[in-house]
Amino acid sequence: MKGKLCIVVTALLLLAGCATTAPPAEERHPRDPWEPYNRNIFVFNSAIDYALIRPLAKGYGKITPEPARHGIRNFFTNIRAPVVIANLLLQGRPADAGTQFKRFFVNTTFGLGGLLDSASSVGLEAFDEDFGQTMAVWGWEDSRFVILPLLGPSTLRDGLGRVPDGYADFVWRWTIEETTYALIGLNVIQVRHRMLPLSEDIESAFDPYSYMRDGWLQRRRHAITNGEDGLPDYESYIDEDWEE
Repeated sequence: MKGKLCIVVTALLLLAGCATTAPPAEERHPRDPWEPYNRNIFVFNSAIDYALIRPLAKGYGKITPEPARHGIRNFFTNIRAPVVIANLLLQGRPADAGTQFKRFFVNTTFGLGGLLDSASSVGLEAFDEDFGQTMAVWGWEDSRFVILPLLGPSTLRDGLGRVPDGYADFVWRWTIEETTYALIGLNVIQVRHRMLPLSEDIESAFDPYSYMRDGWLQRRRHAITNGEDGLPDYESYIDEDWEE
């Protein structure tokens, strides 16, 4: 236990030394007025990730065959279907909600509980919606950026949206209650494993924090507009940072 604590403390000190300070209030990103706080939480989360979550994610990738990883990802995507369906209905998209329900039924029934994505093979489109996106559709388009302890980048709107999504996520709650709460850890690890390539890009940026923030905000905007806004060009952003 003491050894793990030392690793976390060391990682915090290293990351704090590498982190750049927040610019003056008048020069901050318009969506990030809480930048000093966010940078501190970014350092804290990065230390926890460096000491614990990232090593577990790398180990997961080494010992779990790719087909098994794909099936696990499908399972966790499928189990979240009720949340997606509820938000599609709240956004006034009943036809898409019906398609998502068909996906959930097909994958749960014929896809071994969601391990296989049988629905895609019969042409059923997949959606990914949450209450943060729903509130954006309702008019709360721009919201302050905030980094949540342990949970990572978000906005005030999206953070509040986690509450109703939690109530709608009844299939997930039933599953862990009937099986094992270890599924929560497995989900965290499999998501983190998919993000490992992006970690190298973030760490190579001149300012990892602003690179992460701007990229996340652009990806979130891409999701909210259903792809109308393009995804960020991470590689060119790194080059621009180093030229400064």
